[in-house]
Amino acid sequence: MADTLQRKRLASQLAFFALFVLAPVFDLFRYDLNAGHAWLLGMEWRLGIDDFLAGRSGAGEAAVNVLLRLFLPILVGAALFLKVARRWGRLYCGWLCPHFSVVEAINGLMLRATGKPSLWEGEILPPWQPDGRPRRIDRRWWLLVLPAAVGFAFCWAVVFLTYLLPPDEVYRNLWQGTPTRNQALFIGAATTVLSLEFLFARHLFCRYACAVGLFQSLVWIGNRDAMVVGFERARGADCNRCLPERQSACDMVCPMRLNPRNIKRHMFTCTQCGQCLSACATTQSANPDGALLHWVSGHAARRNEAGFRPGKAEDS
Repeated sequence: MADTLQRKRLASQLAFFALFVLAPVFDLFRYDLNAGHAWLLGMEWRLGIDDFLAGRSGAGEAAVNVLLRLFLPILVGAALFLKVARRWGRLYCGWLCPHFSVVEAINGLMLRATGKPSLWEGEILPPWQPDGRPRRIDRRWWLLVLPAAVGFAFCWAVVFLTYLLPPDEVYRNLWQGTPTRNQALFIGAATTVLSLEFLFARHLFCRYACAVGLFQSLVWIGNRDAMVVGFERARGADCNRCLPERQSACDMVCPMRLNPRNIKRHMFTCTQCGQCLSACATTQSANPDGALLHWVSGHAARRNEAGFRPGKAEDS
């Protein structure tokens, strides 16, 4: 069950990463600086002010066009996005966001190389995996950490450029080794900045600097009924036997470095990735009472009640 959850999440991350890369290629969404208009779902998307600039329409008509074709879609899209976040939290971050996919990938490589998911982790994590197998540290994994960070950064830089310039032009110039000066500068600068971010500040960016994540967290934390990771506190003794030396598998696997057993306001940046749930289910697989961590909502979320059991009514 735990593996099934993470397999589904990995599939959704890979699918969305592919969409992130291919959306400009198929004109699903991009803005063309050369043409001076956007593309949406394969169709040209203009603000409708060409006639105003050419003197064929008035300012009122141009203002209405901008309102209907720019601000209204943005507001409707933002409202739907935040409505999802209000109910389910940072679901986009944990299940779709291409940046968070990179965060997790590099975390995994760095964990193998150093025993820590990031350079800023205070201590090396306990040498066990949730299933009890030993975790081995091998410095040779650094040979993959650095290329992965730079490779992802270069990929992102190129993809970002295709959102602004015709993708066939960008990829053709790169294939032929003849990017324009501005293209080369953009790709070089973006690759450098993103490489540093992926190496040194990837999950810090998610926690403190990402506006998309921040707004999701704000609307989620304000909804007491929203889905949250609930902990069966009455069974704390089972939690103490999770791993040797009373280490907690859920703490070890959280990519945002949170304590999943904490109360909601201390889980502000939780991405609902469910890795803590999967780890808990793995360590408690032989326990007839099952895992101690579960997604809860409604009444159970408001109280984060210790008596929660799967199958109980969650909403009051």
